[in-house]
Amino acid sequence: MNLSSSFNLLRSCARASSSRPVARPGLRDLQGRVAQPRRFYSENGDKPKEEPKAEESKTQESTEKKEGSELETKLKAKEDEAADLKSRLQYLHADFLNLQRNSAREKELAKDFSITRFAKDLLETVDVLSIAIKSVPHTALSSEAEAQANLDKAHSVYLKDLHTGVEMTHRMLLQTLNKYGVKPFDPTGEKFDPNEHEALYQAPIPGKEPGTVIDTQKIGYKIKDRVLRAAQVGVAQDTS
Repeated sequence: MNLSSSFNLLRSCARASSSRPVARPGLRDLQGRVAQPRRFYSENGDKPKEEPKAEESKTQESTEKKEGSELETKLKAKEDEAADLKSRLQYLHADFLNLQRNSAREKELAKDFSITRFAKDLLETVDVLSIAIKSVPHTALSSEAEAQANLDKAHSVYLKDLHTGVEMTHRMLLQTLNKYGVKPFDPTGEKFDPNEHEALYQAPIPGKEPGTVIDTQKIGYKIKDRVLRAAQVGVAQDTS
């Protein structure tokens, strides 16, 4: 085949192709395709909502972790506070036990030496009584005539000295008792009071109202307003 024949064949083919009608899509179909975009649906309709749920779950987990961390912090603080309070309580308990022991020891000491001052004040009374006893020599107490002949003083003088010494002793003893709030009382002539008097006997006495104290065998003593010892008395009885 020569060149001219080949060229003619190409031209004939071009004519044939240009003479065929070309199928073009209609305008209406094209508008429908443009106006109606394709929609894609998943098999599970809930799947598109998984992302918000995942974010919510993460937020909730973060919140729970934060709250858990805060609770652990508070719990640790409370544990430290409880340990501190327990330690303080143990110290207070130990101090209280020491205070109890010291108080018991001081109470025993006070009980043992509570009368120290009183006993010390009584020593002077004892000294005066000793002097009164020594004022009468043993020879003055003897009934032998020879012993009595060698006496420097008469018996009446020794007796007077002894009485004076005993009287001084009695006076000093009352002063000592009064110093500590102990006072004697003699209810003779008063109305009988069972709270302060102890009746030893009753006797009908003319002219005396029944129930009146007519005799005091032993005087009573009081500490402030409290009866230390009731007075032992005799009481007038109704003569009818």
